[in-house]
Amino acid sequence: MMKFRPLTIPAITFLALGLFAAGGRAEQPLLTKAEATEFKATSRHADVLAFIDELQKRSPLVRVETIGRTAGGFDIPALIVADPPVTSPEQLRRDGRAVIYLQANIHAGEVEGKEACLMLARDSVTAEKIPWLDKFVLVIVPNLNADGNEKIDPRNRSYQPGPAEGVGIRTNDWNLDLNRDGMKLESPEISAVVKNVYLRWDPLIFVDCHTTNGSFHQEVVTYAWSVNPNVDPALRTFMSDVMMPAVEQTAEQKYDTLTCGYGYFRDDKDPQKGWGSMEFQPRFSTNYFGLRNRFAILIENNVYADFKTRVWGNYHFLESILEFASVHFDEMKTIAAEADARAVRRGMNPEAGDVFGIEYDYRPLKTPITVNAYETEVLGMDGPWPRRRSTGKLTVQTVPYYADSFSTRSVPFPAAYFVPVTEPAVLDLLRRHGIAVERLTEAAEADVETFKIRELKAAERLYQGHRTNAVSGEYVPGRVTFPAGTLVVSTAQPLGALAACLLEPESDDGLVAWNFFDKFLASSWGGGTAGTIVPVYRLLKPAALPTEIVR
Repeated sequence: MMKFRPLTIPAITFLALGLFAAGGRAEQPLLTKAEATEFKATSRHADVLAFIDELQKRSPLVRVETIGRTAGGFDIPALIVADPPVTSPEQLRRDGRAVIYLQANIHAGEVEGKEACLMLARDSVTAEKIPWLDKFVLVIVPNLNADGNEKIDPRNRSYQPGPAEGVGIRTNDWNLDLNRDGMKLESPEISAVVKNVYLRWDPLIFVDCHTTNGSFHQEVVTYAWSVNPNVDPALRTFMSDVMMPAVEQTAEQKYDTLTCGYGYFRDDKDPQKGWGSMEFQPRFSTNYFGLRNRFAILIENNVYADFKTRVWGNYHFLESILEFASVHFDEMKTIAAEADARAVRRGMNPEAGDVFGIEYDYRPLKTPITVNAYETEVLGMDGPWPRRRSTGKLTVQTVPYYADSFSTRSVPFPAAYFVPVTEPAVLDLLRRHGIAVERLTEAAEADVETFKIRELKAAERLYQGHRTNAVSGEYVPGRVTFPAGTLVVSTAQPLGALAACLLEPESDDGLVAWNFFDKFLASSWGGGTAGTIVPVYRLLKPAALPTEIVR
């Protein structure tokens, strides 16, 4: 039987529950579905809407926007929590506050963040004074995947202890995993987040709430940050060396919530080989947001803790993040602004040391990680991914933490990309990400690198509705004439690294990988793809070009 540290419930919560109203009059407590059922159930979409509606009636500090609709037709509400209230992002440019975006239930079987975010919104506006509202506006989407949430069933994720009435499922009504859609933006949910949260509010910090799939340890909460090596290195270093260790310390010392970095033992049979972090690809929301030069945090609650403990652990970890951000507000704003400026300068004149990572690996952080782990045993047959269970025997492991990502293969970072083919979906996607795109107003010559395919291989299995491509080949330098109308994407913009992730021919999460250029890469009449040119050309040094902005 696993044991977890008890979690302290802050005094502001009792105020928030309405137990102490003005003039001594007790007000009906405003409880989440989880609280009202003593954590036997989680909120359905109607419960979320009712809670938000009531909170908005009780507090002038809460405003609600609908950022979009799910694949199944549910509205996606966002709470805008601010003191003083704001009606639009433009107000923040005058008063200096920044935005923190809290997102939950992207996987609707992982419901702890949904409950914790609703509780935090309530407590933030009902306590006498919350320090983070001096510096930040909270934008909270508690139920991003309402489609999956409405499929609550006790048989879903039955291996986790509670809630007894069940949880939802991972995917939306189009059978898409929303946490794999960061680059292709095919789901209405993630498209809405990019358009109406990222581009509209430009959050400084993003927190995505999840629950693990099954490493065995005492820690109630685990966490990660943007680990793609193409994310600005100063931003990644601040998160790994300064922010997240401090947040962990606050969660443990102030809120008695045991935490550690997210991951798994690289070898369950030999824990001393180290603890490994999350995947690198920008399709994952945390990595994607880091490529926008902002701070992204992944919360992964411990699936084997009981439901109440998981919810309160998520809540306290959010508090710890907000408290750190309030103290380091100016420093974090400066780091983000400098990352934007560095991106622009690099694209204006890429130097020899400026590269774009194609393949990646991890090395250990300077400081080892301590994991209060449980010994495990294999259920059934052993293999590459055997099912395991805890023996209940605690074994504290201090091991290398493989969370310092780096590129094992890279290419020179270009000044711009040329896309000469007429493909509306490409332009549309770039613009929906917020990437600035220009167009040649007349034919122009330029010295570029052309990518010639050696092998193009589609995945055998469907993934997110795609047979993703893996491509290999060589970059061939030469002078090319591009026709009027050719798209030109300069990397001298804050989102230059994101543009490169989309347009680099060998990017494992780019437009080639996600089939946007398939019609140009292989003939319907056979003949193979060897020698075919990818219709994306790399301009290594800036050049004067006759262009206009695509509006």
